[in-house]
Amino acid sequence: MSTPELVNESPRGDADDWTALHADAVAVLTDWTPTGPDAAEASDSTLRLLGAGPIAMSREHRAGHVTASALVFDATGTQVLLCLHGKFRKWVQLGGHCEPGDRTLAGAALREATEESGISDLRIDPTPIDVDVHPVACQGGSLHHDVRFAVFAPAGATERVSAESEALGWFPPQHLPQPLAGGTARLVTPGLAAFRRACPHPAS
Repeated sequence: MSTPELVNESPRGDADDWTALHADAVAVLTDWTPTGPDAAEASDSTLRLLGAGPIAMSREHRAGHVTASALVFDATGTQVLLCLHGKFRKWVQLGGHCEPGDRTLAGAALREATEESGISDLRIDPTPIDVDVHPVACQGGSLHHDVRFAVFAPAGATERVSAESEALGWFPPQHLPQPLAGGTARLVTPGLAAFRRACPHPAS
């Protein structure tokens, strides 16, 4: 299998245009091979949501909207970076809402990971590792259709806590902290597979 072409910057577009991001989401999920039965069901549900058109990318869509998140690996693949979320007080991968200037789901996930980790020069595998649908207290109540990616930090990366997190921490993938947000643990196996494809000779 060829090494994926990693992305290290998030393209930006017109501030009021969700069209390109919507088209990317449809293309990505249509071509994606799910990493498990739960991910397959969530992907199908998300494709149905995307039938509403570009508005499905916006948090203003009360029936549900697409979000993007990232499981960040250190340069050795032996640690993942999680945040203790300031609102629901659980450890979770980095991520959040898409923004109007995002042109791709991978770009949205990379932007969120960069903003929430404070780490520059992150790289992302543009193939999702998971899709999850879960209810949130957003816009009075909604569903997040979260598309998850693997992101890779450079050697010597130093994290910086953002306003959205109580704390950041590096943890062994097989020993994640508690309390842990639902769905985060299932990112480990496909995330490690993505790391091995992208970083066949990890930094020691």
